[in-house]
Amino acid sequence: MGTETPLPGIGWHELITFAAMVGVFAFAAFRLRWPIGPAMGLGAVTGAIVGGYLFPLNHLIRFLIEGMFAYFDPILIIASATIFMFVVEKNGLLGTVARWVVLTFHHRPVILLSAITLIIMFPGMVTGSSTAAVLTTGALMAPVLIHMGVPRDKAGGIIAMAALLGMTAPPVNIPALIIGAGVDLPYIGLDLPLLVMTLPLAIGITLALGHKHCLHVQIAAVRDDLPASAYPAHGLKLYLPLLVLVSLLLAERTFPRHVQLGLPLTFILSALSGCFTGNRFPIFATAQQAMKTAMPLLGILMGVGMFIQIMTLTGARGEVVIQTLQVPRGWLGLYPIIGTTMPLFGAVSSFGAASVLGVPFILALPTGAVEIVISAAALSMIIAVGDLMPPTALAGLFAAQVVGEKRYIRVLRWCILPGLAIVFVGLLFIQFAEPLGRWLVFFHTGAEVPY
Repeated sequence: MGTETPLPGIGWHELITFAAMVGVFAFAAFRLRWPIGPAMGLGAVTGAIVGGYLFPLNHLIRFLIEGMFAYFDPILIIASATIFMFVVEKNGLLGTVARWVVLTFHHRPVILLSAITLIIMFPGMVTGSSTAAVLTTGALMAPVLIHMGVPRDKAGGIIAMAALLGMTAPPVNIPALIIGAGVDLPYIGLDLPLLVMTLPLAIGITLALGHKHCLHVQIAAVRDDLPASAYPAHGLKLYLPLLVLVSLLLAERTFPRHVQLGLPLTFILSALSGCFTGNRFPIFATAQQAMKTAMPLLGILMGVGMFIQIMTLTGARGEVVIQTLQVPRGWLGLYPIIGTTMPLFGAVSSFGAASVLGVPFILALPTGAVEIVISAAALSMIIAVGDLMPPTALAGLFAAQVVGEKRYIRVLRWCILPGLAIVFVGLLFIQFAEPLGRWLVFFHTGAEVPY
């Protein structure tokens, strides 16, 4: 008779260390109102103390510095993408596109709302931040949606959900980058799964919330709220930054052996092309403003890196993975845990949820070469729902501000069902990761799909 391998025991010391790290982090973030990055750094130092790694002090400092730069690639991507966003906003490109879309499709509500959704998503797609999307194109589209007849709270819900799914959509998805870094998964092959997950959901949510209010848009009432167009003054060259960005992204994916620029350089080159193709603006002051805006996100990534580094050093990370692997997979086991804990942790930090929970969960799921790509994309989308969770609820809070709604809870109530739909769709993609992975391989290589 065969013998069953006994389950490993519970590492209480490692779990206590992890609980102390999370507790101190939450206390600093919620009670002391520290920024998320320093709060995670304090949690990391606490973990080193509880885990017995405070001395020698120079070793602890080395580990903390290594952790700060663990996500150096995402930091470069966010910084360069934010500069690009500020450039195309200052030179008039964003306002021109928004004005053209509304004036062209005001008599076709489905197309108009779909285009508005894409406009709101765009900053999140290139920066990986829902806040950036809400405060730029979300603020640009807020008066347009309101004058089209959408109530303020619903308009806030549309902006919040589009921004949230924008941060999940390609080409830049920071939670997926963090999960990938934790399991040595290159950021390759995620674009198509992320696009399939996010785009239909984003457009469907916008139509569900706003379509009935936009059946008879009076363009005269909306025209005055639209941003001015820079096209008459600059012509087609105004669109050069978008052309450069799309061309370089496609070239890198079409000819990977010959074009290897990377996202940071791609965004910087696109931003440079925008400095001379539209309205004049102070280039260096704009870059400084962009970096000032991006700094909180960069601080979060540094804090997350320190947190994960100390979790690894103390063994807390391995213990969390071991305990997660013992949970049965499926709708009666791991899936409800994923669907609840990741958004709830995301209330503190979506990036923190990606590192603390995303890595153990991805290791507990099927880890075939293609399945892991689908699962990582789905987990990143579930994590993004954390931007709707009180008390922080960044996407809902800022969306309420840009539409002029004093109580952000009124905005969040329109996000409850869409948020649940996002979690459910993400879990469906995890459940069917294997067959979906076959079709993904077929799309990329043309290889026969096995049945």
